[in-house]
Amino acid sequence: METFRIIVEKREDGETVSEATIKVHVGDERFVETAEGNGPVNALDKALRMAIERRFPEVHDIHLINYSVRILDEDKGTAAKTRVLIDSSDGRDNWSSVGVGVNVVEASWQALVDSISFGLLRTETRSSEES
Repeated sequence: METFRIIVEKREDGETVSEATIKVHVGDERFVETAEGNGPVNALDKALRMAIERRFPEVHDIHLINYSVRILDEDKGTAAKTRVLIDSSDGRDNWSSVGVGVNVVEASWQALVDSISFGLLRTETRSSEES
């Protein structure tokens, strides 16, 4: 990952929309994508998938099935360290990934990238075992 940026906009009609722009490197290629979502993690997920789908079309088989956040040091209030747990599935197997940090979006990004990376590695391993 090179960078990510998230904008959260509360619109006049009451709708809140998040927009994420990411810049990532996959091998020697650099991808820049922007996506909207119903929250910052949803927007990051969409932008990441758009960025890597040309190189890894099997990313479409990976789905987030649970997302949870836990406060690790509750005495610090909104400045507390958080742990994000993402459960994912490819329709055959389920797995979990974790991100930890004082910024919940950064912790979510860590867990999201690990989840997708692991899912793609599983797909690659399964393909080589079947051939």
